[in-house]
Amino acid sequence: MKQNKNELDVDFIGGSGPLTKEEEKTISEFIKASKERRRKQKARQKARTAKRVTQGSFTPTSSQNRT
Repeated sequence: MKQNKNELDVDFIGGSGPLTKEEEKTISEFIKASKERRRKQKARQKARTAKRVTQGSFTPTSSQNRT
């Protein structure tokens, strides 16, 4: 069954004023930590893939053997 979506009548999303220096610093630190986690996770995935390929578990298909 399809769910109905209600459109909200808002002009902006956010607080009542600009961010304080402390809030900006907190957000900045969160973003940096998030990027670092993603970078480490991506590096770990690449290492696993490289390890699988070098161990010989990769078998080319017949379409990859064509010249």
